[in-house]
Amino acid sequence: MEETDSDAFLKDILTRTRRIAVVGVSMNEVRPSYYVARYLTLKGFDVIPVNPGHVGKSLFGKTVVGALHEIEGDVDMVDIFRRSEHVPPIVDEALSQFPDLRTIWMQIGVVHAEAAEVARARGVDVVMNRCPKIEYQRLFGELRMGGFNTGVISSKL
Repeated sequence: MEETDSDAFLKDILTRTRRIAVVGVSMNEVRPSYYVARYLTLKGFDVIPVNPGHVGKSLFGKTVVGALHEIEGDVDMVDIFRRSEHVPPIVDEALSQFPDLRTIWMQIGVVHAEAAEVARARGVDVVMNRCPKIEYQRLFGELRMGGFNTGVISSKL
């Protein structure tokens, strides 16, 4: 199994992923969950907003659902913006709801080793304590344009 913090592992996930359920997304545009979901939408991902406090509202052209089981069809990734102690039931629901789920992604500050092991045992890749927006920008060259040293070499001889 590939090292889960390697650039190749993260880039593979971000390249193969098309449909993302963002659990805990906020309607408040200054919250990280809002601008991460917005960014992913702008990058062409099909983002499904999940937040029981905002059911039925529209966000980025999609209707907010209250739980993963309310999503029609499958998703490739579940991106979790909830405190770590809330992760296990989200992972359990994701695994039961989406037969083709490929990735559980826990945002910066979100870590739950036991839930991660449950997902990995089912063949699902897990990323913890990272942000797909930041990793996308870093791995696909957007941060370099701002002068950041991303540690990614883009020129080849």
